[in-house]
Amino acid sequence: MKFLDLAKVYIRSGGGGAGCVSFRREKFIEYGGPDGGDGGRGGDVWAEAVDGLNTLIDFRYQQHFFAKSGQHGMGSQRTGASGDDIVLKVPAGTEILDEDQETVIADLTEPGQRVLLAKGGNGGFGNLHFKTSTNRAPRRANPGLPGVERTLWLRLKLIADAGLVGLPNAGKSTFLAAVSNARPKIADYPFTTLVPNLGVVGIDGHEFVMADIPGLIEGASEGRGLGDQFLGHVERSNVLLHLVDGTSDDVAADARTILTELAAYSPVLAEKPRITVLNKIDALDDETRAERLAALQAEVGGPVMTMSGVSREGVTEVLRALWAQIEPTRATRADDAEPWRP
Repeated sequence: MKFLDLAKVYIRSGGGGAGCVSFRREKFIEYGGPDGGDGGRGGDVWAEAVDGLNTLIDFRYQQHFFAKSGQHGMGSQRTGASGDDIVLKVPAGTEILDEDQETVIADLTEPGQRVLLAKGGNGGFGNLHFKTSTNRAPRRANPGLPGVERTLWLRLKLIADAGLVGLPNAGKSTFLAAVSNARPKIADYPFTTLVPNLGVVGIDGHEFVMADIPGLIEGASEGRGLGDQFLGHVERSNVLLHLVDGTSDDVAADARTILTELAAYSPVLAEKPRITVLNKIDALDDETRAERLAALQAEVGGPVMTMSGVSREGVTEVLRALWAQIEPTRATRADDAEPWRP
């Protein structure tokens, strides 16, 4: 299945049916009076977050969603049938944006959440509705209200507990493959990862979800390389795991590049809890390892962990450090859980 995290859709709710002008015509009933029924309501357009989806690929092949219009009213005081609603099934974590791609209409983060995108038009009144003591035979009826037509954007931000960031070839995919059942592409050239990958990680009887995104380069916030188009997928993460390639000649500059791009994308993302790890230490001797660890600590201004995704040295300690950051958020979410309302 192809990965798609941005889609444009065109929606239209159903129009209401027109009211009916009708009079009762039966044998031996000379003045039957008006009996025109009302028109039916038009169908609504809804969006609903569901389980089992992690891409918007379905909306590449179908972009138009038009709800059914209500039927017209009929004689004998019969109301027209209402139009059927349409429900857009989207993955949890989908933002619904207006046509300007900036105004957020809804953010569906939990399965089962629903939001009304376009309300169907009301049906028109039949002439029975206009009968009064002074107007016994009205010959007027209302047309139904038209439906609402909108152009919307769907933007998916994967929901993960931890997000992997780093330069290309920092070892992110190797680490994800070592600690989960995810099988991302791994090769010895930059930009091996072209789309985000999700993996479920287990440590000490606990599980959490980790997201791996394509590597960032200097100027990513300006659109260079793969740009910052995938940073939104780690925006919802509770903690960031910043991997730095220990075989690089200047680990401090590599770390500085990533921190600069995170700050340029979003101040909120730059302020997230972050664990910095010097990766690929299996390829370093003790002296080089100590030297680059000290340089990296001086750059980030805090503690730095060491790890090798290939030899699995230090992997367990890194996972425990991640869980220590994630566990308090799990407890908070459980305490604050309330029924969602649109």
